[in-house]
Amino acid sequence: MEKRNRFFAILLIAVGAFILFGKWISFMTIAAFFFILYGIYKIKHEQVRKGYTLLSVGAGLLLLDHLIMIIAIALISLGLFYAKTTQIQSRKGLIKTQNFMTHVDLDDHPWILRSTGMWHVLGEVDIDLSLAIAEEQENLLLLEGMFGDIDLTLPVHYGVEVDALVLFGRIKFGQDRETSMMNRLNWKSPNYDTAEQKVKVVISYMVGDISVRIS
Repeated sequence: MEKRNRFFAILLIAVGAFILFGKWISFMTIAAFFFILYGIYKIKHEQVRKGYTLLSVGAGLLLLDHLIMIIAIALISLGLFYAKTTQIQSRKGLIKTQNFMTHVDLDDHPWILRSTGMWHVLGEVDIDLSLAIAEEQENLLLLEGMFGDIDLTLPVHYGVEVDALVLFGRIKFGQDRETSMMNRLNWKSPNYDTAEQKVKVVISYMVGDISVRIS
C-alpha cells in the first residue's frame, strides 16, 4: 500500500511538472536529465570520473536543446552577481572579475588575500587560505558561475564562515559528502567571533564539485 501511494505521488508530481514545463520538454531534455541523474548516482557510488563525464554529457545536451534558456540563466546569474558585488564593493572595496573561463591556483605559494568576487561560465579554483597574507582583518571571497570545480583549504587559526550552494553536483566537507540536487553547506568555525583574521566564503554554481577541508 505504501509503495502504491508513493508511486501515485510521484506520478502526480511528474504529470504536474509536464503540464508546467511541457512546452520546453523534448526527447533531448529527458535524455539530458537522465545523464545528469545517472551521473549524480555514479558520483555517490565513488565513480567520480564516470559521474562527471555523464554530468558533462547531460549539460551539453541541455545546452544544445535549450541554448536560449541557458544564456538567459547565465545572464540572470551574472546580473545577480553584479547587484551583489556592487552593494558589497561600496562598503569593502571588493575586487570583482567576470570571465568566460577562470583558472585560479593559489595552493602552492604565499599570496595576498583581498576581498574578491569572481564570476565565470567555467571555473577551476584551488585556494589554500593557510598560505594567504591578509591585508584586512575581515575579507570576503565570492565565487559564482555556471560550472565550477572548487578546492578550498581552511586553516584552523582563521575565523571562517562558508556558505555554499550547488544546484547539481557535489559538496564535500571533510569526510562528509553530499551529492544530489540543491546541495547546501553552511558552516562557521568555532573561533569565528574571537579570531583576529576572518574570512567569509560564498560559493554558488549551477553545476559544481566543491571540496572544503580543514588543515
